Amino acid sequence: MSDPAARPRTAAVVVAAGKGLRIGGDLPKQYRRVGGRAVLTRTLAALAQHPDIDRIQPVIAPDAADFYRECLADLDIDLGKKLSEPVEGGATRQQSVRAGLEALAVTGGVPDLVLVHDAARPHVATDLIDRAIRAGREHGAAVPGVAVSDTIKLVEPIAPGIGRVHETPAREALRAVQTPQAFGYAALIAAHRRAADEGRDGFTDDGALAEWAGLQVVVFEGDAANRKITQPSDLIEADRSFSQGAGDVSVSAMTTLVSRLATGFDVHKFGPGDHVWLGGVKIPADRGVIAHSDGDVVLHALTDALLGTIADGDIGTHFPPSDEQWRGAASDQFLAHAVQLVRAKGGKIDHLDITVLAEAPRIGKHRDAIRARIADIAGVPIACVSIKATTTETLGFVGRAEGLAAQAAASVRLPEICAELDAEAEQAARQS
Repeated sequence: MSDPAARPRTAAVVVAAGKGLRIGGDLPKQYRRVGGRAVLTRTLAALAQHPDIDRIQPVIAPDAADFYRECLADLDIDLGKKLSEPVEGGATRQQSVRAGLEALAVTGGVPDLVLVHDAARPHVATDLIDRAIRAGREHGAAVPGVAVSDTIKLVEPIAPGIGRVHETPAREALRAVQTPQAFGYAALIAAHRRAADEGRDGFTDDGALAEWAGLQVVVFEGDAANRKITQPSDLIEADRSFSQGAGDVSVSAMTTLVSRLATGFDVHKFGPGDHVWLGGVKIPADRGVIAHSDGDVVLHALTDALLGTIADGDIGTHFPPSDEQWRGAASDQFLAHAVQLVRAKGGKIDHLDITVLAEAPRIGKHRDAIRARIADIAGVPIACVSIKATTTETLGFVGRAEGLAAQAAASVRLPEICAELDAEAEQAARQS
């Protein structure tokens, strides 16, 4: 691994703000799943695991925050540390790249070298990144290219869908350009700012913009496997490719998913204190609760519900109250653990629903904060989290204000193969 102190600082801008309309459907292609994980998740992981890339600046569409958060939920925590907060892209690719470059200028220190990469190229390999960084350092502006196998014609349009051949370039001199493209950061951002000032906004890649700005751009060896997902057939092929990856615990997006619903319940008795934790939010109260951890009945119930969907015990199985390391522990880590277990089986969380049973405290004004916190922990859109509250009309321990409780339901989809394996394990247990 390279010594960070002995090499130029390198950042990557990942352009993920496009709509990907040619792929069909309402979900942009960078958020489609291939081999069980989003295209963008795979792209970010490939770049983040490279030792010479110090920081990654994602650029996303203004309405894609929930999609992006789902991508992060499937990314290894250590790799995620290299990611800066995403910035919103513009109406064109050029505007989006500039937004990413400007963000790098104000967060984490200005890099020496920057790679610009398309989110829809998840097959980017380590050796290709090596070549990009090396060429960028040596030449200041470099793009990967692969030789073309088809004969290319330059044509002059003479009618709709018809063109007259103007020239047939020699194939030996042609290259199909890919990303990541590598540039000295100062030179590239200067070129982008100049283009914006002069109203030039038609560049479809940064190599062309750099050429326009007068930079000498070199082409280094690309990678034929570094395909850009553009058509539905590309998505199917990428799904097949990643599904066959050795050691990949995810499953094919084409695998049949089965729905599972499970519930959870938790209760805690009131005790001394001035607040209670509900759904990861600290709520002022005239009493606290008696518990081994922080006593968050909402997160405890949700944790049990999610564990129930994969038939993996309950919260006490994974975090026994006899273990002192969990005394006073924040319950968000319990829910995060259950979420990770579901996703490790290739599962997708569809909805989380909670009902709080308490005479007090009232949660009405905290509802949105609780939903947002649970969505953040679970890595799902806030629209997938519902929370309600009710009293018990003075009946029972809740009605007598002796404690509070929560019940939760979680619905998930699991790959059919996981469901079959669980059924086989259950049958074996009955026979033993």
